This record gives sequence, structure tokens and C-alpha cells, in this order.
Amino acid sequence: MTPQPTAGRSSERVRVGVCGLGAVAQAVHLPLIERLRDAFQISAIAELSPTLAAAIGERYRVAPDRRFGTVEELIAGGDVDAVAVLTSGSHAPQVDAVLDASLPVFAEKPLAYTLAEMDAIESRLRGGDTHRLQLGYMKLYDPAVMHALAAADERGYGRPRAIEVTVLHPTGESQLEHARLLRSPDDIPGDIRSALGALSDRLRREALGDAAATAFGSLYTDILLGSVVHELALVRAFAGDPTGIDGLWVWPDRTWPPSLELTGSLPADGRVSIRWHYLPDYAAYRELVRVVYEAVTIELEFPSPYLMHRPTVLRITSPDDRGRLDEVWTAIEEAFETELLAFHAMVTDGRPPAAGAPEGRADIVTSQRAIAALAASRGVAIGGEAAR
Repeated sequence: MTPQPTAGRSSERVRVGVCGLGAVAQAVHLPLIERLRDAFQISAIAELSPTLAAAIGERYRVAPDRRFGTVEELIAGGDVDAVAVLTSGSHAPQVDAVLDASLPVFAEKPLAYTLAEMDAIESRLRGGDTHRLQLGYMKLYDPAVMHALAAADERGYGRPRAIEVTVLHPTGESQLEHARLLRSPDDIPGDIRSALGALSDRLRREALGDAAATAFGSLYTDILLGSVVHELALVRAFAGDPTGIDGLWVWPDRTWPPSLELTGSLPADGRVSIRWHYLPDYAAYRELVRVVYEAVTIELEFPSPYLMHRPTVLRITSPDDRGRLDEVWTAIEEAFETELLAFHAMVTDGRPPAAGAPEGRADIVTSQRAIAALAASRGVAIGGEAAR
């Protein structure tokens, strides 16, 4: 789905409950929701850490009786029009609870770890308003991406011959150092931590079988579903989902997180390659996306997503008489903010989001295909959903 700019917005103020108060919530979502006071009110919060809930509650003026431990308690407390799920791991359990309460939900990636979880989510969306779930692929709301997609459509570039992506990924800590985050909580009860870990282990095993107990499990959930899905969302926007995965290569040996290369086929005989490098000592996050058409290239250079209003640079190169024309375009509109305004439009006007349950399912399929290709190349038996 090609995202559309959020032109204007309803005057209705959405009372939002925020579930999960970790790094991304502190650095991005909560400050933006607070700033968009004409669109949102932080009505309630849910967090497993009482210390973190108290600190964030004070910061954003959320009364003590509106601070909860779980999303179920938040929903039972009432007085929310929608819920933002910003927890770690698979978001399917929290999303299920919100949909069961007939509330719209914004969920950070990954939406789920398994196709079975997606079946349950999609069953809750059938027979009613399917536009009740927005998946947090903020790059789809980047102004440079929207400008590039509009140009490709209006000028008739056709289907891409290839999409080439390179991501240089330093540590999350270095990317978030400027945000002055609160100290990671140490007061979440051990039995709750153990239960969450056991749930993630079970879901990985459902997805990959016994291979989930190896590094394949973390590669699948933490890197492919935890990061590379953003690049898959861009591939989808310009060309559609990969029609097949030829291979996944991971190196160097005994290094974690590693580098990886994913290659595959696209609709209309196109090709995709994604190279993702975790470089803990690299100076700054950098992402380059090149979309190759028959006579034109679109190039996007993304900065760290956590640097608010830092522009993505768009360059469109095309023939011009007997020469070459390079158009360079930037804008400082913030992708995360536009994404939140799209959520507001979904809640108040039923406007479809750029990504929802179908996109979440498609990225699980692609990620499982990638792991299956890696397993085959290494002679490792793959099980679970990925084997089917």
C-alpha cells in the first residue's frame, strides 16, 4: 500500500493508553504524543516495572490510578479510545487483548513471531472494521519515501529491475545516547521475566522447530523480524513482496550480532538484495536504498531513525536530453510524527494505515523463507512453520 500524506486531521482528541515504556517509547513515541496535544492525550500507561511506570507517569502527568502493570489492566481501567503497544518481543498477546476489547491498536514491530499468531490476530479483524490495527513501519511515512513513490507513480517509471539496500547499524545505545533515557529497570519480578523468556522460546520453536535453539532463533526474531522488516517494508512499497528467497548468508563466524546478506526475486522479474551489517564501533547509523528502473534510479539515504527531523536525502537520476538529471529532495517533516497522525486518522476517521496485519504476515513469511534458505545451505534441519 502506498502511504498517503495525512492531510488535515479530525479535531477529535484520542485518549491513548501506552503499553511498554522502554527505550523507543521514551525517545520517540511519548515525546511526540505529548507534543501532538491537539490529537492525543496520554490517558493511561502500562509497564511491568513499577519504578519506570512511576517515573514516566510523573513526567507525563498520568495519575497514579492510571498506571497499570499490564495491558489487560489498562483496558479494564477504561477511559481509553486506543492503545499503543510498544513492548519488546512478539506483540501478538497485547494486540489480541486490545482487539478483544474492540479498541484500535498501534503496534511496534515485530507484530508477531509466528503465522499462528497472525491467524489469531486476523480472526479478530474479520467481520468488522479491519482498519483497527496499524503496524509501526515508520519509514513508510518518511516524506522522502512518499515523495519518491509519488514520483515513480506519476512519471510512470514502471516496475523496478532491482532494489539494493545497505544498512550500517551501530549499537542501539550509541544511537540513543542523546535521548538521556531512564536507567533500565531492575524491579521486574524474576518469575515474570522467566515467563516472557519461555514464551519467546516457545514461539521461536513453533516458527523454526529445533533450529530455534541455535543462533537461528535470535537471527529470526531479533534481526530479521526486529530490524530488517523495515527494509522489507520499503521493498514492498516500491515493488511488492519478494516472490522467493534465494539465499541468506551470515558472517563472520562466532560474531554476534553479525553481518547478513539476503537475496531474492521480485515481481516482474526483479531482484532484491539486502546487506545488513552490525558495526558496534561505526560512527553513526546509515542506510542506503537504491531502486533501479529501466531508465531511472531512486536513491534514499536514511539517518538514524532516532534523530528527530533529520532529513532523509532523496536523489532521482534520469535522462535529460543528452545528459543526466539529478534531482535532490529533502524535507524535515518527522516520519514518526506523521505515522502517529496516521494512527489518529485511523482511529477517528477509519483511514487505512500504510501497514497492518497483511504486511506483518508477509514479513513473517519472508523471514521464515530466509531462515529456511540459510539452514539448507548449512545442512541444518529446519522445522516448525518454516519447514512448511
